[in-house]
Amino acid sequence: MRRVLENIPPLCLENGCLRLAGHQGKCSPTPVEAWAFMKEKDKDKLSKAGYATPRGGAKGAYQNHVYRNSRVIIPYEKLALIPDLSIYKNNYVVRVLPEQCLQTTGEIKSEFSSLDSKIIIGNNAFVLYRSHDIFEKFPPLPSWHVRYLEKPDRTRIDRRVKDAVDRGHYILRLPKIGGGKTITKPERIEGPPQGIFAPEYADADTNFLCQVVLAWQIIHTVDSPYLTSQASHIQAILKSLSLLEYGIHESRGIMNNTFTSCPLCLRPIRYGELHEMLKLEEESSLMNAAEQIEGATRSTIVNLFHFHPLVYEQLEHVPERVA
Repeated sequence: MRRVLENIPPLCLENGCLRLAGHQGKCSPTPVEAWAFMKEKDKDKLSKAGYATPRGGAKGAYQNHVYRNSRVIIPYEKLALIPDLSIYKNNYVVRVLPEQCLQTTGEIKSEFSSLDSKIIIGNNAFVLYRSHDIFEKFPPLPSWHVRYLEKPDRTRIDRRVKDAVDRGHYILRLPKIGGGKTITKPERIEGPPQGIFAPEYADADTNFLCQVVLAWQIIHTVDSPYLTSQASHIQAILKSLSLLEYGIHESRGIMNNTFTSCPLCLRPIRYGELHEMLKLEEESSLMNAAEQIEGATRSTIVNLFHFHPLVYEQLEHVPERVA
């Protein structure tokens, strides 16, 4: 049975630093050295847990496989659900559909054109075209052009970087119509991805703390190659969050007799399941995977779970709610 170390080393805690006391070099609130002893495949697993990865996100102009502390996209129709936009510390942009902002006469609606408009196309908002029909019914205004990226010095760039500036008004994600030699409308993908799925957002510090919790859970899987004695730094961070006691995790169903478990069925999780690909020929897998075709998904048997659904109303990717 694994037991928490009695002599847990102290943390620096200077200005929020979570490195061990007496460390060399700069302070850091996100010291990934805490799991330096783990295998590369587990470090990679933890790194990917910090990514925002919306399914089918490309057609919505979402970025994929970037960290959760990135700029978010807020659909115009969801804007009223968010009580405080300042929770997005890395900024946000509003996604507006053509039919939401344009009249069939080709004029922009008043709520987007008045002097006191809070949503300004080309500034804090962009228009997303998702079908040829809509593109033809609500064409871009003559003064609009496709979004692109610049550096602060006005140099155009192809990929979003930290100081990138968005220019332009709309994005095209138009699928092709037809197939083979009978394609009637070609695919049109114009404009760079604009941000991540807002409910997946977490600031850098929170994102790191979620990774710490997940590292602790990896260590406690059945047949884990790790000992808790190797994880003194992780334990110190968890103690600072009041998340170290096994009873807390067992009450939430993420540990069963000190082994990491599925919070839904309480079955202990084997270490190998963190990396083995889902096999859909097994009955239990079929029940969970529904109509998926084997080979069409790269999902491992065990994946990140959130106790509360990810929603626009509040941020749910927090250490206490991941398993």
